[in-house]
Amino acid sequence: MDNELFALAERLGQSLKTKGHKIATAESCTGGWIAQALTEVPGSSAWFDRGFVTYSNNAKVQMLGVNPQTLAQNGAVSAEVAKEMAAGALANSEADWAIAVTGIAGPDGGSEEKPVGTVYIAWQNKTGFSKVERLSLSGNRHKVRSQTVKKAIDGMWVFNTQ
Repeated sequence: MDNELFALAERLGQSLKTKGHKIATAESCTGGWIAQALTEVPGSSAWFDRGFVTYSNNAKVQMLGVNPQTLAQNGAVSAEVAKEMAAGALANSEADWAIAVTGIAGPDGGSEEKPVGTVYIAWQNKTGFSKVERLSLSGNRHKVRSQTVKKAIDGMWVFNTQ
């Protein structure tokens, strides 16, 4: 793991631990990379509850309770699905916060409406805060995924410290 990512994960962990909060992740395009980065930090068991890798639509429905109609109407790569993934991670964990990501890392799978590099990140907590952001990233598959992981962790730190 690169030093920047470790520093972001460590900073988030310190913030969560200080507040007595725990986090869960729901990941599609990042394939568990956010959870891996967070658990790379020594002592992360104090603030990391669990991670869901829900790459397929069926996994999103079965593990996180994403509504099949939401998937059919909006597609897996959408703000609506990201938000339902975050809500599902909270509902199926003991976490106070959840990060959810869904996107098109490439090199295939993009469309005119949702080109490769389109990613949605949702941050949500149990007290009602919810934010979804659409990213338009460039680069190869690794770069799209790496940028997503960093943005997800950094955004979570920002929201947790407000």
